[in-house]
Amino acid sequence: MQILAGVGAAAPIVVDYLVIAGGGGGQNGNGAGNGGGGAGGLRSTVASTGGGGSLETALSLALGVSYTVTVGAGGGVDSNGSNSVFSTITSTGGGKGGANGVAAGNGGSGGGAYQGISTAGTGTASQGFAGGIATGVGNSGAGGGGAGNNTNCNAQNNFGGEGGAGVSNNISGSSVNYGGGGGGGSYSALPTGNGGVGGLGGGGAGGQGSVAGTAGTANRGGGGGSGGGLGNGAGGAGGSGVVILRYPTTSGTITIGAGLTGSTTTNGGNTIATITAGSGNVSWA
Repeated sequence: MQILAGVGAAAPIVVDYLVIAGGGGGQNGNGAGNGGGGAGGLRSTVASTGGGGSLETALSLALGVSYTVTVGAGGGVDSNGSNSVFSTITSTGGGKGGANGVAAGNGGSGGGAYQGISTAGTGTASQGFAGGIATGVGNSGAGGGGAGNNTNCNAQNNFGGEGGAGVSNNISGSSVNYGGGGGGGSYSALPTGNGGVGGLGGGGAGGQGSVAGTAGTANRGGGGGSGGGLGNGAGGAGGSGVVILRYPTTSGTITIGAGLTGSTTTNGGNTIATITAGSGNVSWA
């Protein structure tokens, strides 16, 4: 267990966490099949973490000491998502989707490749998976990787790759899916082509023809879908991340500091603090 001592005092509060970064943005269509954005990196001590890794270790924290929290914003079109932070834990923002002359972004999960390209954005170990590839297929981009997998992210002829699936996590007291990748876009419209569906866990869908890609879901870290290429559909932005902290209610009372938006609930003897936006500090007394 990691010990963070403060002011010479013992560290009495053991805190479990889920820290997910902002998802990467999809691309505008721009006359081609472009890639979807990758999900934000996901690190957790409860239920499941990202990238197929082992669960993280809870932090043991001291009373009266301030610990940094940052909730990463989702990336706009052609932009990676931003990192999320809790104390010593950093989750990496998702990679942007690829386009003509624009490499798919590396990140917590990688962005999907542009049509005809075999290089996807890479993921970060124990946070998320690489995006899909689009080699040998026409008019379609690959889906962005998810925190849970990249199984169906590769593009098919005229059909954008799906966003990679996220993972289910119950740190909040109920199971919620986080970290889905964004779907790839298709140049062709229905019925000959279709954009890729967004990955389970907040990934945005890719568009087809002139249809816009869908944004990733806020506070799920989902990647944005790419827009359809025929009519230059707009790309979807990535979804913002979230920081969720769980600790025994009898251990202390949390203060969520200025600059942060958050709330607390109780469940089964634990307090759950959910921080949905901003940058600042938390402490316990």
